[in-house]
Amino acid sequence: MLKDERDFFTRGIIVKLMTSGEPIVKTFQCNICGAPVDFPLESLGRETPSCPVCRSTPRVRSVVDILARHFFGHSLTLPDFPTRPEVRGLGLTDSNNYASRLVAKFDYENTFLHTEPQFDITAPLTSDRIAAYDFVIASEIFEHVLPPVARAFDNTFQLLKPGGLFVLTVPYGILPETIEHFPELHEFTIDELHGKYVLTNYTRQGVVQRFDNLIFHGGPGSTLEMRVFAEVDLNRLLLAAGFTDIMFHMEPLLPYGITWPGTWSRPISARRAGALTGE
Repeated sequence: MLKDERDFFTRGIIVKLMTSGEPIVKTFQCNICGAPVDFPLESLGRETPSCPVCRSTPRVRSVVDILARHFFGHSLTLPDFPTRPEVRGLGLTDSNNYASRLVAKFDYENTFLHTEPQFDITAPLTSDRIAAYDFVIASEIFEHVLPPVARAFDNTFQLLKPGGLFVLTVPYGILPETIEHFPELHEFTIDELHGKYVLTNYTRQGVVQRFDNLIFHGGPGSTLEMRVFAEVDLNRLLLAAGFTDIMFHMEPLLPYGITWPGTWSRPISARRAGALTGE
């Protein structure tokens, strides 16, 4: 038995503080699948799969919490969401662990760039999608879209109904400005040469550019990192697109295993001004 082990409750969730030098184990409830989870608090990073049932991370759990507080006024697990078929949502390659459950709660569609149902957030919008959605989720997508990235923000704003919610997560840092890896990207190919991936770009002026220090997230292809966002630019891009109520969600929510190791890359929410669905 550990010396000086104390149990206490935080919103009904047990936290065990172990002062013997062993890791502090947090017992939390996964807000995506509802499972109880024991996990070392010091290992709970932004991208750490920490639920043994649905493999959720703090990032994806934060997406679900933002939806809960927007539509229901307080934190809820996704299994406890009331069914709201009148609420229409759009996901941009959302993680299946919560996408598969959102379908049962809302009129929700998850889309993909290269497979059906196919949707490109940078392409001109069809009339049936304009002002059609109560929420749009883009989690770890906008760092990969083709430049200029402002098109993705503008289109997202146009997708939303008045009062609609945009939930955004991207890697970002406290930089003076966003770093665009390929600012003149126009017509390009990515080829493997001598065991390395090389991007060849033909600019609008016909200049040939080659880049060989490519960064992929999860593998080559559409996961190519196009940019590293600066926090100040994210705020600027959201404002320029017309969004209001921009929030960088900085606070942890330990009962649901949501915590952040640093002050960067926190989830962001923003709204298109107007009334919420059902108001």
